[in-house]
Amino acid sequence: MDDGAESISVEKENPVWVQKYIDSPEQQKKLYKRTLLIVVLSQIFGGAGLAAGITVGALLAQDMLGTDSVAGLPMALFTLGSAGAAFLVGRLSQSYGRRPGLATGFLAGGIGALGVIIAAVTSNIFLLFACLFIYGAGTATNLQARYAGTDLAKSTQRATAVSIALVSTTFGAVAGPNLVRVMGNVADSIGVPTLAGPFILAAAAYILAGLVILFFLRPDPFLVAKAIAAAEKTTATISAEPNSREEIEKKRKVKAGITIMVVAQFVMIAIMTMTPVHMGHYGHGLQDVGLVIGFHIGAMFLPSLVTGVLVDKVGRTVMAIASAITLCLAGMLAAFGPAESMFMLHTALILLGIGWNFGLISGTALIVDGTSTDTRAKTQGTSDVLVALSGAAGGAISGIVVSYTSFSTLSIWGAVFSLIIIPVVFWSKRGRKKNE
Repeated sequence: MDDGAESISVEKENPVWVQKYIDSPEQQKKLYKRTLLIVVLSQIFGGAGLAAGITVGALLAQDMLGTDSVAGLPMALFTLGSAGAAFLVGRLSQSYGRRPGLATGFLAGGIGALGVIIAAVTSNIFLLFACLFIYGAGTATNLQARYAGTDLAKSTQRATAVSIALVSTTFGAVAGPNLVRVMGNVADSIGVPTLAGPFILAAAAYILAGLVILFFLRPDPFLVAKAIAAAEKTTATISAEPNSREEIEKKRKVKAGITIMVVAQFVMIAIMTMTPVHMGHYGHGLQDVGLVIGFHIGAMFLPSLVTGVLVDKVGRTVMAIASAITLCLAGMLAAFGPAESMFMLHTALILLGIGWNFGLISGTALIVDGTSTDTRAKTQGTSDVLVALSGAAGGAISGIVVSYTSFSTLSIWGAVFSLIIIPVVFWSKRGRKKNE
């Protein structure tokens, strides 16, 4: 009788629209599909937004300051801004749902991009750095959006749900770098510095992504998932004793997932940030840079549909190890391949993107596996803070390393560092049954 009374009281506490999803697996399935559709649409715009900073951020700072030593600073700043935004978006999402969290992050990214344009027009380097920091909110939100697709996914669908969100980013992310020259011409025609042109596209793209989330991500998938989880706990007839072994295994999953993503992000950002500057030293023009970065970003996101299926079917461990090996190979090719060869540059940067993709999806799946709705969004936000900080470190260190040594040295160290993923993965599986 007590269990029944509790169940009835929970029903009364839940709004009708929430109870509809609690009572019907079919409604849950429909909302899961609708959520993926909205996330896909926002990611298309968001992908175009993030591409601007990646492609010309370093070049803009280099042009305004006249030195290579700070070329990695823009990437460091907007990845540092991404860290702060990831923390805030995670906390907002945990308390109020995905919709307010993601919409706020995307809109902030759009405002930051507008500020970068103003900084370029006024030649204000301090404003440039401040707005690049704010612009990083869009990057963080673009990554955080991948979690929205997993809120109502089954355990065997989680990596695939992440991959659907990521692959949709490809459309905007690949188009962005390849519109560098077009947006540069647009900027010239309205009296804006050429290198600020891509940020015009970024501002519009991030603002549109925020509006899509704000108006269409209803009902909120995370709030529904929390209500479903709460109802399942309340109506359970047997109160299961906490299993300390399971808790330890879950914590290991979360730690391993975070480490995989942190290492992949650090290596990818460090090598990618200095590639445009490295190409410039060997006579490659802005169009060549846009093409290489475009292929790189495509490789970051386009394999996602296949990667997600592999992570769900083959396992998180195998794909994490594949991430380490691919990143290592990319670093070695970047270090020892002839810089004059566009083919070699394309190959190295494509492998760099694929390695990052493997690491991000396998790491994300491990974090979702190891958390419950009580703390999931908050933990996801915290993990993305660490990922963003690692990217900031990679961006800042890359310019210094290349300035004092060479791009080859940076790439070799990146290749070696990526192999840390392998022992971490085996540590996370220690004493655990083979279940993934």
